Amino acid sequence: MRHKFCFATATAILCAGFSLSARAEELVVGSFGGSFADNVKACHVAAFEKATGATVSLKLGNSSQFAAAIRATAGKPDMDIVYIDNSLAAQTQGEKLNEIIDRKKLKNAGDVIASAWGKDDAYVVAMVSATALVYNPKLVKTPPTSWLDLADPAYAGKYAIGDISGTSGLHYLLALNKLKGGTLENIDPGIEAIKPIAKGSAVLYTQADQLLSLFEREEIAIAPWYPDRAGVAIDKGLSLAVAYPKEGAVGILPAVIIPKGTAKSELAHKFLDQILSAEGQGCFSERAYIGAVNTKVKLSDKLRKIVPNGESLEKAWFIDPEIIAKNSANWTRRWQREVAR
Repeated sequence: MRHKFCFATATAILCAGFSLSARAEELVVGSFGGSFADNVKACHVAAFEKATGATVSLKLGNSSQFAAAIRATAGKPDMDIVYIDNSLAAQTQGEKLNEIIDRKKLKNAGDVIASAWGKDDAYVVAMVSATALVYNPKLVKTPPTSWLDLADPAYAGKYAIGDISGTSGLHYLLALNKLKGGTLENIDPGIEAIKPIAKGSAVLYTQADQLLSLFEREEIAIAPWYPDRAGVAIDKGLSLAVAYPKEGAVGILPAVIIPKGTAKSELAHKFLDQILSAEGQGCFSERAYIGAVNTKVKLSDKLRKIVPNGESLEKAWFIDPEIIAKNSANWTRRWQREVAR
């Protein structure tokens, strides 16, 4: 009996050891929520887990929240790889909080467009999207054509804009500012223009999919939002359409960073390789209505009707992420003091 007990105990210890080893191979991935997270699971996580045997845990949030978390845990991050707007990636890069991506560890690096790589390879753009105008064609009979249309009395009480902590909120502020004669060094015109609009907004949303229930209940008819989120919602039966303002949409370049100090750098590089692969990019594009950076991916006709491409892509305003990184703290203070109060 003693020998059987010892064998059983040894087996339990070995099993516990294997269990701990398996848990040690968990990769924590910072991801935007809602349909974006669903598509990350389907297009990136599933293939990665199958290929590596590791498991992925998603931590959901927006770009500003991720940047704040990376700063707060500097050198000892609680995330191993993070999807984040390229402007915030440039900020964390400037603060030396990003690990330099080793292209030699990425089989698919050579298929990625050159402009996708951030300065010193501290981040890489993983997809192409935009902030545009999304509306309910049942409630809006004449499609909007301008960023200024939200101020139309016809939309009073039936629109929503994003908080500046989210990409669409910042983009809408900067688009208004540009139209009113402001510059990236002077956002006074934009602040003044957005004050009454923010006051009349149904909500200053901080997470992209907060708008879904508002559109579903027809509490809003229009919002500056993302074509990719709209495309997914349309597929699910929601009455929505996308309009690209004549002044140009504001381009979005969601990027990926590996926070400096992660103990899972090798695993993070493998996950990044899946993100950048033609398989991962093509899957994400078709499911999420978003442009790809891998040159081997071809967009379907369905995608071309919604994602920025052709004229809408040519007219899109891609703001220098270094300028956003330099000014965003001041812009946020002004928003909180003058707009969101």
